Amino acid sequence: MILIRFLIISILILYVVRAIMRLLLPFLFQSVVNKAQQHTQQNYKRPEQPTGRVKVDYIPEGKKSNIPDSEGEFVDYEEVKK
Repeated sequence: MILIRFLIISILILYVVRAIMRLLLPFLFQSVVNKAQQHTQQNYKRPEQPTGRVKVDYIPEGKKSNIPDSEGEFVDYEEVKK
């Protein structure tokens, strides 16, 4: 008799706790997500860029090839016969 009573009370407590968690967990997770978003937004600052001006600090050198410019490029091709 005591075992059955214990099992019934335990099952009822589990159902009540489960129902309460279904109601409370979304609010808890939402508050954690909101805090994380606020923390991220406070730490992330976009660098200020002046509008309308472009400054070039470095211009890379072009590729130098062994073939002079007067020769042009050579493209391999295969002749197709009908």
